[in-house]
Amino acid sequence: MALFGSDKKTKTARKVRPTVIKTQNVAKEIFKIAKSYEIEPELLDFNILDIQTYTKMKNEKKEETEWEEVTPEALRELDDESYFLNPNFQIKQIYEIEVFSKRLHEEDPYKNFKTAVGANATKCKVYLSIAEGSIVDYNPRFESDFVDLINKKKIRAGILVHIFDEMLPDVVSKISARIRVAQHLEFEKAETHLIAEGFEPTLTTNDALILHFEKNKELNDNEKVDYASRGFIQSVKKDELLIEYIKPKLGKPGRNCRGEYMKPTEPIVKNEPTFKVDSTIKVVEDEESIKYYANENGYIAFENETYLIKNEVDVGEISFKTTGSIQSGIDSDVDISVKEADAIKDAVGTGMVVEVTKIKIEGNVGSNAKVIAKEAVIHGQTHKTAVVKADDLEINVHKGKAYGKNIRVTRLEHGKIEGEKVKVGQALGGIILGKEIDIDICASHVKATATKRIEIQKLQGSENVFTIDPLLNKNAKEDLDSNQKNIQELKLKIKELNRELKKQTYLVKEATPAFLDIKKRLMHYKKNGVKMPASFVKKYKQFQSMQENMKNLKAEYEVRQDQLNLLTTKNSSFQENILDARVINRDKWIGYNEIKFKLVDPPVEVVYKPMEGSREHVFGLVQLEEGEYVIRPMSE
Repeated sequence: MALFGSDKKTKTARKVRPTVIKTQNVAKEIFKIAKSYEIEPELLDFNILDIQTYTKMKNEKKEETEWEEVTPEALRELDDESYFLNPNFQIKQIYEIEVFSKRLHEEDPYKNFKTAVGANATKCKVYLSIAEGSIVDYNPRFESDFVDLINKKKIRAGILVHIFDEMLPDVVSKISARIRVAQHLEFEKAETHLIAEGFEPTLTTNDALILHFEKNKELNDNEKVDYASRGFIQSVKKDELLIEYIKPKLGKPGRNCRGEYMKPTEPIVKNEPTFKVDSTIKVVEDEESIKYYANENGYIAFENETYLIKNEVDVGEISFKTTGSIQSGIDSDVDISVKEADAIKDAVGTGMVVEVTKIKIEGNVGSNAKVIAKEAVIHGQTHKTAVVKADDLEINVHKGKAYGKNIRVTRLEHGKIEGEKVKVGQALGGIILGKEIDIDICASHVKATATKRIEIQKLQGSENVFTIDPLLNKNAKEDLDSNQKNIQELKLKIKELNRELKKQTYLVKEATPAFLDIKKRLMHYKKNGVKMPASFVKKYKQFQSMQENMKNLKAEYEVRQDQLNLLTTKNSSFQENILDARVINRDKWIGYNEIKFKLVDPPVEVVYKPMEGSREHVFGLVQLEEGEYVIRPMSE
């Protein structure tokens, strides 16, 4: 885009004798004249005396022909795609101009009207820019002067005049109208107007091969590269676009506002697919591209020059050195078998994250590792900082954290288990949370908490705590907290309604005698056809309004009270099955152990300490009277 001004320092102005020249390049001629007078080109101006347009068309043999002048009438009919997009067609303009020195001491009515003409990169779109803060006063010659101003700027820039600029008269007319109405116009914001538009070429498309399955994560400015996650396998979902081949396509020619023909470049072809695919991948081809879609879930593999989708993968180990983290997702249908079984090595290494549908680990899960799946089997042991999550989970020796639905642990060594149905072969300390918990051998320092049942086959230690807690589930706890909050809000509202209802009841009671007297008089007036006093009617309606308000308050009070009763009942329901919950020890009691039941309403904790040597096996909660509960031995 041309600049609105120049910072060049000029030499002392020298008057240039008016010179008439014919040229195709006005800017070049002005520069030559300025140089001969040793002045800056910006000190020269010119008038357009004549514009001659010439065209020629190469013949069928591609031979040059003579230039032919186009009349102004024919020029208007020339703006045709069939001419301009023909590579054999050529066009040029010759300008007859008078060059002279700018009249520095004369008042220029447009000196504060800062305009420029510029074009986009292809020169196919030409714009007029009016700078912010430009000021211009209207005069009868403004419209013709404005057109002349624009044409001179176009000619300086090598832009053809009266070609491609059908929109120019409308632009000039609208701006002129604004100035004519305002008489003195200041442009508060910069403006840009399209004043010429040639034929924009369509770019040539080179062929390209896009591997969409290589899902490189885009990092935010504050994120660090996770070098542990290197994409050992690339998981894919059914119907996901995996690969796309963009076919080469020759662009369309154009012609810019300088009259230059713009030939499209030949497309570069260097990415044609040389691979094959099997039936697990669907191929869709059209004129633009070839697209390859997944026919099933899994991960994409490349074997024998063929892309295919597989579901099972065997690895020796998952570590920083070998595979890096593997995160295909639990719904990916990817099953992994990790073969490393050495007891002194990690099958899943330090800090690794594995997320698949199924995983079978022959060996150990290392420190700070995380394993997430729908089904997981770990034949080794988990480090105390490892985390394993799976709906169906089986672990040999567990020292870390395990979360799931059905969890089976051969030996728990001070780890944590949180699930629904949990079965532990041998518990040597640790925390167990679940709906139902079964422990074959319970040693010492075990904290087991369930919502329904805890059962121990053999008790070999002490310092154990067995707890029944209806709010063990996080959602249940949140529901209870929300319910209690609603109860407190309702109680406050009911208290406020009750206070207002008492006030309204008192006012109605006090006003009733007067109301009855007014009612009796109004009936008398009506019976005798006498016009009723306005003050009586007003008081009568006021009393009726008080009665209606009291009625509405009573109705709202009853609704709120019903809501409170419902929420209070719901509060109690959080522990409705606690009387059916059981703690069972099939062995005799040894050492110091505790049984606890946590109530919701009232919010108390009932504790029972079985006597050492006792052979009472089954324990439950019994309600002695309203709000009083104890733990008692029970029959099954």
